[in-house]
Amino acid sequence: MSTPHIEAEKGQIARTVLMPGDPLRAKYVAETYLENPVQFNSIRNMFGFTGTYKGHEVSVMGSGMGMPSIAIYSYELYHFYDVDTIIRIGTAGGLGAGVKLRDVVIAQGACTNSNFAHQYGMPGTIAPIGDFKLIQAAVAAAEKLGVSYRVGNLLSSDTFYGPMEQLESWTKMGVLATEMEAAALYLNAMAANKRALGIMTISDLPLTGESLPASDRQTSFTEMMEIALETAISS
Repeated sequence: MSTPHIEAEKGQIARTVLMPGDPLRAKYVAETYLENPVQFNSIRNMFGFTGTYKGHEVSVMGSGMGMPSIAIYSYELYHFYDVDTIIRIGTAGGLGAGVKLRDVVIAQGACTNSNFAHQYGMPGTIAPIGDFKLIQAAVAAAEKLGVSYRVGNLLSSDTFYGPMEQLESWTKMGVLATEMEAAALYLNAMAANKRALGIMTISDLPLTGESLPASDRQTSFTEMMEIALETAISS
């Protein structure tokens, strides 16, 4: 069985999938951390691999940028490939006081300026949240590895370039970082009665202009990857 976006057959994808936005980061995770990785997807160069980590089967696959893209891939993984858990590993712009470059943010919730949830026809506003057991496992892994981490709210934004005063408003409400995918992933997981978590590395600080080079975003965020892998096999 394949879908319009994933060419894998049933059984080629593990029940837990790590999902970076960048397909080259998926390739890096597979080649660096997984034993005997086998590629299961190359459609649109959205690479996906399955291998083992410490004896546990784990898959990793790119999601692309933005909520529409991760929504397609996560929906197909949850509904057509029997995936139970998706852990997003990506980059984010730090907003909260004390959030520094390379810090890891574990996303307890994902605020959004998107209208993605409108499809569910609810009479109010839903709060997209991560799976609590995954959050617990990620915190335990971060502490075991000695990684600087924060747990809290993200902003999943439909806009990458926008007025700084809008980011300042989210910061005043305690939002730690901004990215572009987690809210759609969380909503897809909630609607499918599946599990999801976002673990992000701070790659830039939009309000101060500090940032890391693009090459670091692709290959050097190993602490985030290791936390996600430990979470994948322990929760």
